[in-house]
Amino acid sequence: MNARLLVLGASGLVVAIAAAVVVWPAGPEAGEVAEIALPVPPFPPRIAEGETYERCLSLLAEDPSGASALAEGWQGKGGGDGAAQCQALAQIALGHPGVGADLLEALAGRRPPGDRARASLLGQAAQARLMGGDAGRALDDAGQAIAAAPDDVDLLLVEANAADALDRPAVAIETLNRALALDPRRVDALVLRAGSWRRLEQVDHAMADVDRAIELDPDEPEALLERGILRQRRGDRAGAEADWRHARQVDPNGTVADLAEQNLALLEAGPDRR
Repeated sequence: MNARLLVLGASGLVVAIAAAVVVWPAGPEAGEVAEIALPVPPFPPRIAEGETYERCLSLLAEDPSGASALAEGWQGKGGGDGAAQCQALAQIALGHPGVGADLLEALAGRRPPGDRARASLLGQAAQARLMGGDAGRALDDAGQAIAAAPDDVDLLLVEANAADALDRPAVAIETLNRALALDPRRVDALVLRAGSWRRLEQVDHAMADVDRAIELDPDEPEALLERGILRQRRGDRAGAEADWRHARQVDPNGTVADLAEQNLALLEAGPDRR
């Protein structure tokens, strides 16, 4: 799976970093590690309002058990969809993404087809499916979400991540083309598309995307990590090393730093191992 960074958007969707590690001996290829962040909705469209809803959502990151207990009590008092959504997100945070996705899909099913909140709920469900390793259902949820909100770039990136996780880079690229037509400056979309081009052996296209991403954000660690892989593929050892050291520097405590360190160690071991 190769889910990439999605920044927070108006739909309230968050997908966090997953990156590529170069591996030997089959040449400079990439293996992937993925992390998906809790899909908490900080911005509209929300499906409820009020102090209890806000308090329940605020507990999700630090005290998901407390959020679950609050949601359960609130449901018993007629908390409705807001309580159900918070319970779903609490289950995800507690390590039960499938349960949370089921609840979110059920909530979405009670909404009219074109409703923006339906799109948000299905987008959250798709992220939960990705967290649980069920990329097929994630792709289906994302597709339904996009049907309700076809111009939502964040939802398009969720769909692209799901396609990428299913090893369908051409499908991911098609979706990312739509996303980038809507917002050509989305660095996360450019980096994800670069990785998809790479898996299709279209290194020139991949390099064009990642160069553009770094032009937009010179310190984006995912872009630096990806460009290092591409540079290594082209035999540019010094360029790859520079990118990975830069990525490690700008994200010293994150997943990218670990992956960059692994790549640098493998680079130091050298192609003699091939």
